[in-house]
Amino acid sequence: QVQLVESGGGLVQPGGSLRLSCAVSGRTFSGYAMGWYRQALGKERELVAEITSSGATNYAESVKGRFTISRDNAKNTVFPYLQMNSLKLEDAAVYYCRAYSNYYNFWGQGTQVTVSS
Repeated sequence: QVQLVESGGGLVQPGGSLRLSCAVSGRTFSGYAMGWYRQALGKERELVAEITSSGATNYAESVKGRFTISRDNAKNTVFPYLQMNSLKLEDAAVYYCRAYSNYYNFWGQGTQVTVSS
């Protein structure tokens, strides 16, 4: 059974940091790309950052220089991480983990990030 379980969300003040984690399991995911997406209230889901199986990364312009995506390919589970620094009010959203290939696409349930003073 495929599972994507996000963690690490919470409440943070502007300028603060959070690290999101996702545990991806249930099949061999080492060859999959991993991505972090977010959806703010009343807005469409958008790409935040993604990382390929070889480690190439891509970021939304709005988070470049502040967020860093990484991954850890453990034996049976892949862990994509999103380090978020210098958080802004507009970063507040539900953040979703995604695992995808040319043929398959899986999503986590999301973790809430609230940025407020």
